[in-house]
Amino acid sequence: MSNDAHGHTSFDGLRLQHWQAQRRDDGVLVLALDRAGESVNALSQGVLVELEGLLERLAFDPPKGVVVASAKPSGFIAGADIGEFQTFDRNGTVVDAIRRGQAVFQKLADLPCPTVAAIHGFCMGGGTELALACRYRVASRDASTRIGLPEVKLGIYPGWGGSVRLPRLVGAPAAFDLMLTGRSLSASAARGIGLVDKLAEPALLVDEAAKLALRGTTRPVKQRAMGWLTNTWAARQALAPVLTKQVARKARREHYPAPYQLISTWQRTGGGMRRKLDAERRSVVKLASTPTARNLIRVYFLQERLRSQGSKDHGVTHVHVVGAGVMGGDIAAWSAYKGFEVTLQDREQRFVDAALERAQQLFAKKVKDDAKRPAVAARLRGDAEGMGVPNADLVIEAIIENPDAKRGLYASVEPRLKPDALLTTNTSSIALTELRGELARPAQFAGLHYFNPVALMPLVEIIRHDAMDAGVEQRLAGFCRAIDKLPVPVAGTPGFLVNRVLFPYLLEAVTAYAEGIPGPAIDKAALKFGMPMGPIELVDTVGLDVAAGVARELAPFLGLSVPAALAAQAEPGRRGKKDGQGLYQWEDGRAVKPDLPEGYTPPADLEDRLVLPLLNEAVACLHDGVVEDADLLDAGVIFGTGFAPFRGGPIQYIRETGVDAVLARLKQLQARHGERFAPRPGWDSPALRG
Repeated sequence: MSNDAHGHTSFDGLRLQHWQAQRRDDGVLVLALDRAGESVNALSQGVLVELEGLLERLAFDPPKGVVVASAKPSGFIAGADIGEFQTFDRNGTVVDAIRRGQAVFQKLADLPCPTVAAIHGFCMGGGTELALACRYRVASRDASTRIGLPEVKLGIYPGWGGSVRLPRLVGAPAAFDLMLTGRSLSASAARGIGLVDKLAEPALLVDEAAKLALRGTTRPVKQRAMGWLTNTWAARQALAPVLTKQVARKARREHYPAPYQLISTWQRTGGGMRRKLDAERRSVVKLASTPTARNLIRVYFLQERLRSQGSKDHGVTHVHVVGAGVMGGDIAAWSAYKGFEVTLQDREQRFVDAALERAQQLFAKKVKDDAKRPAVAARLRGDAEGMGVPNADLVIEAIIENPDAKRGLYASVEPRLKPDALLTTNTSSIALTELRGELARPAQFAGLHYFNPVALMPLVEIIRHDAMDAGVEQRLAGFCRAIDKLPVPVAGTPGFLVNRVLFPYLLEAVTAYAEGIPGPAIDKAALKFGMPMGPIELVDTVGLDVAAGVARELAPFLGLSVPAALAAQAEPGRRGKKDGQGLYQWEDGRAVKPDLPEGYTPPADLEDRLVLPLLNEAVACLHDGVVEDADLLDAGVIFGTGFAPFRGGPIQYIRETGVDAVLARLKQLQARHGERFAPRPGWDSPALRG
């Protein structure tokens, strides 16, 4: 191996740009991936072509063993280059990319010497498929090591041999658990199912991998038996319907075809490796061109855009939260879990105590290592007197939705703040111009709107106003990244983005309910469209009192009337899930939905009645500049409401369906049900047409 003047290495006459090849004294060759010009390793076609050349040389002159590792400090391999994959889809060359990946990994599997993947840090998708093509796998014990096959989240499934090799290695049940969920495993969990042969300390990883290449290992009899038995023809016919039923509980076939295709391809394909790879390739290529895959890949890039916002230099170490209710308490607990010093204030100690108790439940669930949990819990301190205010870099106000109460709190808190501290509100609907009037430093005031439940919902809206300093948004976006949330900057008009778009949808659902359409029928129509939860169940979950409060703020602004049913039921004891009774009855945290009357047929336009008000308001938000562009709007609505990800967001759905077609349906509803369906401003925007 040698280096040229441009920093490229060469091996047996091959000029290498992405791979480093080094022979060890023990005769083992280490191939380390260091993708040129990138901070993270991903498998581009250039990386694969270079690897193919290396493998062809090694097949003729094999070393004693080959270790495949990463030369990057940040992880093994993140997977295929998804941006490149998008280009192949546009050019109609996905089949070539899939074929090349399969062929290269098969050459790795066919090498006439032992091969070992040395995995440290993230090992995802194509990275895991490459590791599966090796004879053995060693993983570092480091907490950053995670191994997974998340392709199902992109509307496809492992297509470089992973869906063929994994079931044979670990047995079908464990393999499908990984592939159908897209979840990742720690090194020890991967070792437990037989995906990894050995664990090592990071510093010794390559040495241990080289030893394994030279000495080999025999897999336990039970693991080998599972790999064979669960892939026989009879086992495939028995297991496939069970797996399909499990998937059907979570995803509809017409919305998410990939998991169903994965199961059926495995079920019906016997024979040798070549036949199985052919079936895998045909199936994955077909899936790659579906609207679901294209939209989910689009959502992936929207998520990456949100993650890339803000500076690491946010200057926040101490967070002070005022208001220890469900939202405030959970914001405080999440911030402490993510490494910040947090003080939590409320007017009475009993509210603080209740929030601290809830926080312990979060820490117990999230911090698996018992020894580390006390240090996490110690970062969150009750502070009924507000003594933490002068030390805080960021204050988050999360008290009741009452402008006077909020302004009164700011008057007492702001004079005690450090000069560079930020003051923020978690208001869900009040315009910031209404709140900032009497502040001495309005430039350092902003909205930081979380969604309930805080631990599950990934989005945080950063709410602007005209007197806010631009650097504040950057600092807050950086803080959101540090707590593993996705920030979306929005204008400070009532309802901001998510609640403004969601409100007409929920209001129409309650209106339909008040007309006598059964709640379960309304929820079923929304689920059929692809919503994660029906709107009647969602109103009960949010709380009828909270929904009524948002209605008071937003209905006048949007020119909508609120059905009496919503206001009447927002009484203590009937507020929804928290009281055990709302529009539904609740038992053990679940809605008890009555059966629909026999022979009941819901109105034919019910789905449109629910979805089109949401689309209509999304168009108005884009027109009003609530967000900078259509992509940010789609990202905010998907991550803030769970809007059917496979549809790509409200604006993407309008584009795919056709602006004129959606507008015609909206006008039909206007003629049939009234002016609340009148098209909002913005339907003539060029942004809607892509």
